[in-house]
Amino acid sequence: MKTLVIGGNGFIGTNLVESLLQEGHEVCVFDRYPSRYKEPRQDVQYLVGDLGNHGEVHEAVKGMDWVFHLAYTTLPQTSNDDPVYDVRSNLTDTVQLLQECRDSQVKKVVFISSGGTVYGIPKQVPIPEDHPQQPICSYGITKLAIEKYLYLYQRIWGLEYVAARLSNPYGEQQNPHSKQGAIGVFLGNVAERKPITIWGDGEVVRDYIYIKDAVSALVKAAEYQPGPDCPRVFNIGAGCGHSLNQIVEALKQVVDLPVEVKYTPARPVDVPTTVLDITRARTVLGWSPKVSLNQGLERSWQWVKSLSLI
Repeated sequence: MKTLVIGGNGFIGTNLVESLLQEGHEVCVFDRYPSRYKEPRQDVQYLVGDLGNHGEVHEAVKGMDWVFHLAYTTLPQTSNDDPVYDVRSNLTDTVQLLQECRDSQVKKVVFISSGGTVYGIPKQVPIPEDHPQQPICSYGITKLAIEKYLYLYQRIWGLEYVAARLSNPYGEQQNPHSKQGAIGVFLGNVAERKPITIWGDGEVVRDYIYIKDAVSALVKAAEYQPGPDCPRVFNIGAGCGHSLNQIVEALKQVVDLPVEVKYTPARPVDVPTTVLDITRARTVLGWSPKVSLNQGLERSWQWVKSLSLI
């Protein structure tokens, strides 16, 4: 398939591109910036552009079979600071993208939604896809709104889609200096002999999925051919949770440097526990995660060490 990966130079995108190429697909990357850690590949077409530039998006989607939408301008913890910007730069521009995909007869859009923020404070754990959705941050609201527009475009114009509610991916190519991605940031701090900063008491529980498992789910989602009443929204995670304190203890078993932890006041945007029920992805997509947390941490640490941060 001829495939466009919007945001293909980022953490998830670079891993997804590798997976798509391994499966024999033709890949085009559309991104504002070059990859931070990967050299351009000769077998990939790279387009420099912005999702907000409708002319660039129009040209990028022409002739594409699949479009993966990975780009987002906000983070959960900061999206409430400027909800108008969140709506304009994510929701509005994504609806414009769907218009272009419809007009260009794209076969399927795969959208990276949020496996934590769309649900808000969970009423049950693990969280199934039909759990009530009450986001407590603008980021979760716009992600959920995009899911609804995907449904609208499929129902009215036949534009196929899958919304992948991704948990917390980690692994190779994750920026250790980012403002999100606890495991990657923790490893970066350890490598630079800085303390790990934890918001709250460290008992916040999250579902962490190794990046290679995550992108294999995205490829499965693109290959999936649903019938009229089949599900198109899937939780993609490890299906089990770990507290930040447990992650720190697991890191101590992997890294060969001292691990220092500093605790700071909790953030109101953080829900206590988020663990995804991945039964639907297992049964419908035929996908399940393969890499254990310890294996993933070991691979992540080896990659961070390769950056010469130590």
